[in-house]
Amino acid sequence: MVVFGIGIPGFSQGLFGLTSTSGSDDKVLSYGFFLAGHNASYQIRYSEEFFDPSNSEIHSIYPKFSPGFSLGFTGILRLHDQVNLLLTPKIAFYEYRTDVNIYTPVVDQTDGIDNTVGNSLGYTTEEAVTEATMVEIPLLFKYRSQRFNNTRMYFIGGASYQFRTKSQDEANLDPIVTTGQDFAIEAGMGFEIYFKYFKFAPEIRFSHGLNNIYYAEKNSAEIRDVISSIRRKGITIYLNFQ
Repeated sequence: MVVFGIGIPGFSQGLFGLTSTSGSDDKVLSYGFFLAGHNASYQIRYSEEFFDPSNSEIHSIYPKFSPGFSLGFTGILRLHDQVNLLLTPKIAFYEYRTDVNIYTPVVDQTDGIDNTVGNSLGYTTEEAVTEATMVEIPLLFKYRSQRFNNTRMYFIGGASYQFRTKSQDEANLDPIVTTGQDFAIEAGMGFEIYFKYFKFAPEIRFSHGLNNIYYAEKNSAEIRDVISSIRRKGITIYLNFQ
């Protein structure tokens, strides 16, 4: 009980008092690492051919959010006490799931009515799963509030270059074929907590791909012409240690 009673005040002082100098805030260059979990999806835009009355194959295409994870390192350049420039290379593991709803023929000869494929509301769903391991290199600006005791809030944003690790020949076998390189914009917020020997910063960040990664020529005939663009988007929770 004595040990417990001594430990609590010590922990409280380290977390909320003005005793912690960890985090390398005064260094021009510092570093850290992070673990992250994300939910990612495609953003799909239909082409004009999809809305053509002659389209008798694809009823709809619905991308779904799927979980994944990533890990990486953080390099920090101090520009000002409240402004940092970050380089955060990481490797990320994605799984993109998409429901492709395909018209199925419903034939009803009741009262002489013939409901064929073209005017049927019936469809079957096929799930397309595309796995991708990406190397991402974000360059970010971080604006922090002034330190209050041992905490800070911050906003972060910037751009990221991304490339897929598997070759295009391998990717051409995926149910939905995409190209391997992308640029994305990222923005988020978080807060820093100073402990005695390190700094911990949970963060939420949103990303949206800028490139149209749809590789129409390599996709199957049934979906090739009904999609005009595919872009990546995601929400990521980061656990940063510095």
